[in-house]
Amino acid sequence: MKRVARFENVTKSYGRRVVLDGLSLDIPEGSIVGLLGENGAGKTTAIKILLGLTTPDAGTSEVFGLDSLQHGVAIRRRVGYVPEQPVMYDWMRVWQVGWFASGFYPPGYQERFGKLIAQFSLDSQQRIRSLSKGGRARLALALALAHDPELLVLDEPTSGLDPIVRRDFLTGMVERAAENKSVLLSSHQIGEVERIAEFVAILRDGRIRLIERLDTLKNEVRFLSVSLEAEEGDLPVDGKVLHEERALRQWRALVRSPEPDKLWSLREHPAVQTLDIRSPSLEEVFVAIMTGRMASASNPDLQEAAVR
Repeated sequence: MKRVARFENVTKSYGRRVVLDGLSLDIPEGSIVGLLGENGAGKTTAIKILLGLTTPDAGTSEVFGLDSLQHGVAIRRRVGYVPEQPVMYDWMRVWQVGWFASGFYPPGYQERFGKLIAQFSLDSQQRIRSLSKGGRARLALALALAHDPELLVLDEPTSGLDPIVRRDFLTGMVERAAENKSVLLSSHQIGEVERIAEFVAILRDGRIRLIERLDTLKNEVRFLSVSLEAEEGDLPVDGKVLHEERALRQWRALVRSPEPDKLWSLREHPAVQTLDIRSPSLEEVFVAIMTGRMASASNPDLQEAAVR
């Protein structure tokens, strides 16, 4: 699968705090990659390194085959970027910021920008200083999309958007992927990522803890809830236990198995009183990885994913 961007063993520290610790990740062409992690996990730092806005301590990154450090300006002209907190000239009117940005892009930018602000219900004559948080978010999206970029990099893009605009925006991201364009989406809105992403990457403490196709996660990961006869003893699970919790005779676990239907064979185990198995949400997988007892990030069972 052809890639449009990649990180290779990227490390970044601020003082004694390690923000990124050997980050490696590929962004395939024509895909939506959801980048998840808690505040401070390193998502924004990773994006800035990819776009040549921040220098890593070690490792490399590239976009369209261009090194991020050496060709940052060229990369940013071809990428649509929406930062978490867009910086704009507050004294400008909406149309003026589009006119100003058009000078950095090929002809056609300003016309597409006009169509986008109309689509996002923005008043072209309104000054930026008077826009609401949602209005600023919609304006940032219009600026990022107006040159029809091959790669769209979004850092919390739907913050402040009303439900209808958010729905239309997410639908638009799926349509872009169908046109063989790529999206890197960093978001706290796990439900949004689950709705549109093809791949999911989860960052914890600056390290990738999971990279996987979303459909593979849905097909292979199951949530088990078991009542046992006694408090002691282990169960022979046909799969890898990603996370587990034990309280007296109750055992709850997140298990990955290539043949999850075989997990029902636990009903025959003499120690099992009751057994419930269901498919977890992406949020449950995320919480287990962020708070649970996880294997090393170098574990091939967690790192085998198709984004690489």
